Amino acid sequence: MTYGATFEAWRDTAGPVWPAYTRHAFVQGLGDGTLPRAAFLHYLKQDYVFLIHFSRAWALAVTKADTVEEMRLAAGTVNGLINEEIALHIKTCAEAGIDEAALFATEERQENLAYTRYVLDAGHSGDLLDLLAALAPCVMGYGEIGAHLAAAKTSDAYADWIGTYSGDEYQQVCRDVGALIDGAVARRLGDTPEASPRWDALTKRFRMATRLEVGFWDMGLKP
Repeated sequence: MTYGATFEAWRDTAGPVWPAYTRHAFVQGLGDGTLPRAAFLHYLKQDYVFLIHFSRAWALAVTKADTVEEMRLAAGTVNGLINEEIALHIKTCAEAGIDEAALFATEERQENLAYTRYVLDAGHSGDLLDLLAALAPCVMGYGEIGAHLAAAKTSDAYADWIGTYSGDEYQQVCRDVGALIDGAVARRLGDTPEASPRWDALTKRFRMATRLEVGFWDMGLKP
């Protein structure tokens, strides 16, 4: 998928950890319908908690922004997370008898806590680029996963989930975030960001966040 030059460069530097995330057994189970429903609901409950913290991280991006356009794109992502993506989790879990109060009370698993606090720490201790490098694997990874599963799925068991991330609206979010990252990188590192002393640290942040995504899927398989 094409979500911007910076994302593609970061994805390339992630090496084998990227397909370990986007082609994980959990992901394959979503596509072919073999993922146990209990594992899916367990994942949704943990992901609801994750998205609460992820929304806070994107809200932090507003305070780290240098321009109104950066603020606008970050704020739009917060809106999409809170009012659209979280709504899918609430709807799906409600159909299984799990209300939002129960979702909010979900005890955070260790893998979830490690990932969300890593992202928030990147934002609190660094600048907007540090934060975006930690946020990007989730946003763009789900876009890639959704598009791949929509083209390759053999079961409709998780069609709603796949449709959310393969749909035009979410794919546009990925392109918008990619444009935000490209603009932020050019503004701060210039036209040849790979030559910047900061580039290696940013790719390491991206790679670590991707590893934490793999751990999140691993957790999803162990309700």
